[in-house]
Amino acid sequence: MKVLLLSAYDADSHKRWRKGLVAAFPKWQWTLLTLPPRYFSWRIRGNSLSWARGDAAKILKQGWDLIVTTSMTDLSALRGLVPEIVGVPTIVYFHENQFAYPVSSDAFRSVEPQLLNIYTALAGDRLLFNSEYNRRTLIDGAAKLLKRFPDCVPPGICAEIEEKSRVIPVPLEDIVFNITAPEEEFLWKCHSKRNEQRDISKDTLIISWAARWEYDKGADRLLHILRGLKDKKVKFLVNLMGQSFRNSPAEFAQIQREFSEHLLVLGFVESTESYRQILRHSHIFLSTAYHEFQGLAVMEAAILGATPIVPDEQCYPEFYPEGLRYSSSDDAVQKLESLYQSLVAGRKLQQVDFSHFSGEAMWVKYREQFVSLIKS
Repeated sequence: MKVLLLSAYDADSHKRWRKGLVAAFPKWQWTLLTLPPRYFSWRIRGNSLSWARGDAAKILKQGWDLIVTTSMTDLSALRGLVPEIVGVPTIVYFHENQFAYPVSSDAFRSVEPQLLNIYTALAGDRLLFNSEYNRRTLIDGAAKLLKRFPDCVPPGICAEIEEKSRVIPVPLEDIVFNITAPEEEFLWKCHSKRNEQRDISKDTLIISWAARWEYDKGADRLLHILRGLKDKKVKFLVNLMGQSFRNSPAEFAQIQREFSEHLLVLGFVESTESYRQILRHSHIFLSTAYHEFQGLAVMEAAILGATPIVPDEQCYPEFYPEGLRYSSSDDAVQKLESLYQSLVAGRKLQQVDFSHFSGEAMWVKYREQFVSLIKS
């Protein structure tokens, strides 16, 4: 089977998904077209033009059995510019949607990205979402936006989108389920010079936090929670990981000033193997995100043995029990303090089983969707 895979804004999570997808079906003939994840506003509106009138035009016009594309692709425009693909069965994968994405204070607010989500959803033959939260917020958001139209709004748009929508999360790589741990002392000495003389006692709660250091990842929540733990006299250390930027929220710098003695690993960890070993030696993985459509980082940490503590909102209620979700930063402090007391008492911390999200379990579901669409 000849499959064309389009990733119009090839961010890390999209890249991880499409690499796993291709590897899962090695007998299929895959052709990949990607565009760099930068200049967001220009990219999402211009990707159809870049491909249809650029070097990729000849590739698009080849005979395809199936097209798989991410939701960042301007599919309606692409099908208009390249009529050869109009009749090809097309699956759209939604890693996120623009209706539930928090807008930064300095961002230009436009309905264009949301309209593009609607157009692409209507142009696709089968729509796959990584969570029910993602699917529902797109459909509800589209309904609200269509009500703002002054006139000429055809009926049934949201019903059409809903009818062809399915929820199939991004699988976790099988290797994550089989990672063993090196000696703990060796691990920490490898990852920070500040730890060479540090004595990490058994009654110290090791908390990992990992995300892009951007406005939507809740640095203010994180700072509040860490201050609360300090006030409660909880003995803790933090792995504050992720990629920082010139305009990263000021709270990240404040955390480094206030909690320098609590920081175990700081910054971006280049090696995937090293990153996973850090998680393997963490008691807690803390999310403070203001938006998350699936949260692969939290799931991966949970598989590696860390207890996830997550907001009681967004996609998290689908995947995590109530006892591991917090309603406020103060509630998060209380839950972490309770886990610390369990650690000191020698009790095992609560785990979450994500074995059903392994590649072995999940890619079968993808295949079912692909094959059923082609045969329909």
